[in-house]
Amino acid sequence: MQELNQELGFFDAVEARRSVRIFDQEGSFDHDKVQKCLEAAILSPNSSNLQLYQFIRVPESSPLKDPLAQLCMRQKAATTARELVVVITRRDVWKSRAKANYNFILNSNQNQPEKKVKQAGNYYKNLIPKLFGKYPGWSLIKKLIAWWVGMRRPMVREVGETEVRISVHKSAALAAMTFMLGMKAVGYDTCPMEGFDSKRVKKLLDLPTGSEICMIIGCGKGLPEGIYGPRFRVPSSELIVVK
Repeated sequence: MQELNQELGFFDAVEARRSVRIFDQEGSFDHDKVQKCLEAAILSPNSSNLQLYQFIRVPESSPLKDPLAQLCMRQKAATTARELVVVITRRDVWKSRAKANYNFILNSNQNQPEKKVKQAGNYYKNLIPKLFGKYPGWSLIKKLIAWWVGMRRPMVREVGETEVRISVHKSAALAAMTFMLGMKAVGYDTCPMEGFDSKRVKKLLDLPTGSEICMIIGCGKGLPEGIYGPRFRVPSSELIVVK
């Protein structure tokens, strides 16, 4: 494992990153590095630049840390973590995020052609509400519209309620991966977890009703015994296809 303060380049960080399930309890841990890596994570690509996610930090000093670790099915990656980061989706704030993007476009693109600015503005003012709006039967109607238009020209088909929800989780996961690579680059380790009681975690952290938990990430300085065996990956020839 890399020593602290020995920052890695991108490919070295990718190669060195492993899901570490046991963290050092004795050594120092710089929680400011977590903040630094989260600041980098929000620069990740995301659908329509809406950034419909949040990172909930639960450091070891928090009274919620131990109860949260217990709700992660008492995994060692949670109980030994020096900090837990709960990645949640916030589809419920799409209106304010769309408005923020709309205002940004109007105020920052003064040197752009008026037609281009208007098109970008209409994307957030008209199209996003149609995609994210929730009305009785609207999901089915959107699918039918996509099918009908798709009979005549290329058309985005993933417009239903389930597909929109998946899209929001994709954006959250992209940001989470950036965070984990950043942590490895600054000398720390992480472990993303899906094994947790989502209902009880939401109650413990008093999360918004409209939020969903994408993953919970354990953070710390990994111990050698925290890596459960050598890395296995399917051959790249099976995963990378050239047409």
